[in-house]
Amino acid sequence: MSLISSQTVAEHAAAESCWIIVHGKVYDVTEFLPEHPGGSRIILKYAGKDASEAYDPIHPPDAITTHLPKNKHLGAVDPTTVIKLKKEMTAEKLRHQELMAARPSLDEIVNLHDFEAVAKAILPAKAWAYYSSASDDEITIRENRAAYQRIWFRPRVLRDVSTVDWSTTILGQKSSLPVYISATALGKLGHPDGELNLTRAAGKHGVIQMIPTLASCSFDEIVDAAVPGQVQFLQLYVNRDREITKRYVQHAEKRGVKGLFITVDAPQLGRREKDMRMKFVDESGVAKVQENQDGVKKDEGVARAISSFIDPSLSWKDIPWFKSITNMPIILKGVATPQDALMAYDHGVAGIVLSNHGGRQLDTARSGIENLIEVVEALKTRGPWPNPKFEVFVDGGVRRASDVLKAIALGAKAVGVGRAFMYSFCAYGQEGVEKAFQIFRDELQMNMRLIGARTIDELTPDMVDASAIHSHVGITPTDNLYNTTYQPLALAQFKTKL
Repeated sequence: MSLISSQTVAEHAAAESCWIIVHGKVYDVTEFLPEHPGGSRIILKYAGKDASEAYDPIHPPDAITTHLPKNKHLGAVDPTTVIKLKKEMTAEKLRHQELMAARPSLDEIVNLHDFEAVAKAILPAKAWAYYSSASDDEITIRENRAAYQRIWFRPRVLRDVSTVDWSTTILGQKSSLPVYISATALGKLGHPDGELNLTRAAGKHGVIQMIPTLASCSFDEIVDAAVPGQVQFLQLYVNRDREITKRYVQHAEKRGVKGLFITVDAPQLGRREKDMRMKFVDESGVAKVQENQDGVKKDEGVARAISSFIDPSLSWKDIPWFKSITNMPIILKGVATPQDALMAYDHGVAGIVLSNHGGRQLDTARSGIENLIEVVEALKTRGPWPNPKFEVFVDGGVRRASDVLKAIALGAKAVGVGRAFMYSFCAYGQEGVEKAFQIFRDELQMNMRLIGARTIDELTPDMVDASAIHSHVGITPTDNLYNTTYQPLALAQFKTKL
């Protein structure tokens, strides 16, 4: 196939004929304009040009090659015809440079809230909106944090705690922390190396990383960045095209992934209003075929732009099929009730994650830590507890090692942490993630000594008082650190006068 000159591409710079360049390849996206979840305006901005820089942060690397018909893949651009444009130093980029230079040093970062505060200050508004947003009134995201603060410790004393060991196993795999890196999408919105920051830090410190389906880096990039023997799990959004899902899962298993976490709480994305407001597309961004039509989705945000392939028909009847295509242990991520926990057990999966998707799906859904108590009681009806054949994990709202210890005492095998690790690399790259691990280690050592637990196995339900966990309205001390970084929702704004 002959190369295509950039001048030829530039001749197709309108809605009637729209070509773009992504990673040196030319694509005809004319027919895709009305279907683009983020509206046509953003594509038309790069019509006839190289769109790679805009494409990378908010799309998985293979999004265009997977979802655009093969006959729209026109070929490679002739590199000798590409004119290198000098990047303009905008006021926004200059401001970002100034903020990066003014960041607190890593030595001044003493808790995970600090990473979030720095990330909030330095991230572009669109990235912060995507990462921090939650659904509807954002009740659940705040409850995820508050729930841990309604659990109180009942420490034991006069135990020899000169040595404490917080290492554990997760699905039979060794982990230096009772914490794994939960999947978060689009790492390159916050840092050029994206999820590779997590991979490199995790490999260095023996922490397990869950690879997200919607990573900014490709799956193979992330696996290739791992050190020999590094344990990785895979988070899966199930594609409407099951053959794509099958190939992806089996490829992951061949590459050595040790666990498959199937997201089950996202048949439709929640309405994340902070994200939606940052991505609103006005009428000038509507393709010709959409003009004067009702129901055009122009306000779905970054999340909508990357998730339209997710299958809402996923059901319990699909579990046997997943078990037939892989030997990896299967975990259902997003379980919220004892009834579904028992169904998961009866379907023979290896475990569940009690999760509400970081508050990004069903608002006013209860926190994973609150659901844990009822779920553990239900699972005790299926045999001895802890059950070596079925592990329960919790995620959402974790900012302290004390949160981790509370969850384990109540029956969790380990805890997933997503946003906190993501904010650490947005603010400081790989070194930030490593510092986050160190903060967890320091806090685990202190708290385990003060509780009187020398190992993770010594954490038992009698070491905590969770009697107030169901009191959704009550008096608890204000979490000033969390409240400082939480950005309240805003209403629609009037346009400023020109």
